[in-house]
Amino acid sequence: MKLKLFTPLLLLFILASTKIIAQKRPDKLYSMSGIGFAFPMGETSDYFKPKFSTSLGLNLGLGDGGLFLYPKVSLHAFTFNQITPDAGYTYTLQKGRATTYLLNVALGYRKIVNKWAFYGFAGAGGGFILTPQVAVNSSSLQVIQENKSNGLGIAEGGAGIEYNIGGANLFVEASYMYGFSKIQNRTFNTVPISVGIKPNLSKLLNKLK
Repeated sequence: MKLKLFTPLLLLFILASTKIIAQKRPDKLYSMSGIGFAFPMGETSDYFKPKFSTSLGLNLGLGDGGLFLYPKVSLHAFTFNQITPDAGYTYTLQKGRATTYLLNVALGYRKIVNKWAFYGFAGAGGGFILTPQVAVNSSSLQVIQENKSNGLGIAEGGAGIEYNIGGANLFVEASYMYGFSKIQNRTFNTVPISVGIKPNLSKLLNKLK
């Protein structure tokens, strides 16, 4: 699975967090996993419709204030309704499945108020979006489906709310993601909304010392 391409990057962020554990703040290191939907906006809704999405990431506290580094992998799934066939193809595919593999590295700020926390973030990154395409062999009566890899850079900014339940935070997050390359000759931009959990890894690592 192409998600493995992002695994070494996330491991580097985990290794870099060893110094962060020594900082005196309650939100030194969190992992993040969320589920939800990514809603296509503007021209993007001409060819994408929302399906189930997931996200994986880390929150690495910077200094003793509220700043944190936020690397995140977004795996958004969309229903793909092709508008024009790709070069070398005759037919358009309807109701196919497209998936994003996008890494965003953002800088965020978190404000903690009792058991609640409020945060915002902005960053950039990139990756690729897999879109299906089909070729029809009339003589053999066969349809062959292939995936096209669409590389693009992205910018993403958003905000979220967390609620502390002890060793983890429950969260709701919304963001705006803009792609710097086009798909189907149209801009890619979407609004991901997710809910999930952020286990406090710094507490776990401190117990292992």
